[in-house]
Amino acid sequence: MAINTLSGRFLILTTMFVLLAEVLILLPGIANFREDYLQTRLERAQIASLALLTTDQMIEPDLEEELLANAGVFNVVLRRDAIRQLVLSSPIPQQVAASYDLRETPYWKLVRDALAVLADPSNHVIRVIGDPVQKGGLVIEVTMETGPMRIAMIEYGLRLLTLSAALSVVTAILLFALVRQLMVEPIKRVVAHMAAYAEAPEDARRIIAPEARIVELRVAEDALASMQRQLTSALKQKERLAQLGQAVAKISHDLRNILTTAQLFADRMEDSDDPGVQRAAPKLMNSIGRAVNLCETTLAFGRAEEPPPTLSRFMLSGLVGEVVEGEQPPADAAQIDFVTDIAPNLVIRADHEQLYRVISNLVRNARQAIEATGKPGTIEIGAGEEPEGWWIRVQDTGPGLPERAREHLFQPFSGGTRKGGTGLGLAISAELVRGHGGRLELVRTDADGTEFKLHLPREFDLPERAA
Repeated sequence: MAINTLSGRFLILTTMFVLLAEVLILLPGIANFREDYLQTRLERAQIASLALLTTDQMIEPDLEEELLANAGVFNVVLRRDAIRQLVLSSPIPQQVAASYDLRETPYWKLVRDALAVLADPSNHVIRVIGDPVQKGGLVIEVTMETGPMRIAMIEYGLRLLTLSAALSVVTAILLFALVRQLMVEPIKRVVAHMAAYAEAPEDARRIIAPEARIVELRVAEDALASMQRQLTSALKQKERLAQLGQAVAKISHDLRNILTTAQLFADRMEDSDDPGVQRAAPKLMNSIGRAVNLCETTLAFGRAEEPPPTLSRFMLSGLVGEVVEGEQPPADAAQIDFVTDIAPNLVIRADHEQLYRVISNLVRNARQAIEATGKPGTIEIGAGEEPEGWWIRVQDTGPGLPERAREHLFQPFSGGTRKGGTGLGLAISAELVRGHGGRLELVRTDADGTEFKLHLPREFDLPERAA
């Protein structure tokens, strides 16, 4: 399965390119060798003919045969001063099969003709035309056999193939070793770190330490290290949250039992003749009932889910009044004024208890932000109706949210803005609003204060209960 590995594929590609280099070296080399071979025969034939032209006497047939044999041709035709002269000749064993003019032959034809000679094992007689050297004439022609030339071409090709193959193999081995050392090994190191980290992502010791010298690999290692650190931190936080959820579930279970007992005693306060107690008893009952409901929903939250909202129609001004009444005592101490801009007859459709928790969280956060400044302030709660549904606005004159809180505003344990805060209020509020099919958004936050706005849709596919 080497083809499925990076090293195996690189080795295959290297082999393919080595073979391609062999072809690109071998073909031009053999074509050049054939051309040089023919040129050499022309030069030898010219030398033999020039030696004969120095005398006007006829030469002996034995000498002529020896000159032609040394030149490796059958006859020589030399054209000088526009006169074509058969200088040397001998019997031709067969008819001339082809003619080749070396004066104006393009390079691709030289390669083609060389391949044709190698492919044809038969011994043919060919005519070769070329320019005489040192301006010893206008044109020189010879006839010769292709058999000896083919044998010489094969021997040269084998020598060239052996030498180029040796050089190519050495180059390929060096290239493969360098690429493996510079690229494959660093990549395998990254893969090994990823595999080791996947076995125990909670172990911070398995986070990769970037050390690659190649820019692209270093960028990849830096990104991998950053991702691993974030994932390890998230897993540790998730583990702590799971443990915290179990503890909170146990506490909420016991607290619910305690509040149930307190609720029984509070019921008896309604029978008191004291007017003050009679006025306070319903509020106390509502507060205890809300606390019991909160414990029950906390148990549900421990199972990583909020109960679906139970929708009903109610006056929003009454709910906001309850929120303001609950936050009024500490607000009076801090000189914080509440301003409500809600029509008395504005009826909305939502889960009463969940919407109370959302507005209460927003108002409490606003109050605490103003208290932290040590200066008087104002909290304004407004609401209105629109064709798509309803909107509720909570704004304050506090100092605004810090940059750190804005980045993770609606994430649990990440969006806290005050010392000792958990950052759960906004996260829970956003989740409750999403459960209604709406959204909670930060409209603005600056030195003049902060404004949150939540939108509740008019149409939402949930069963409705009677108000």
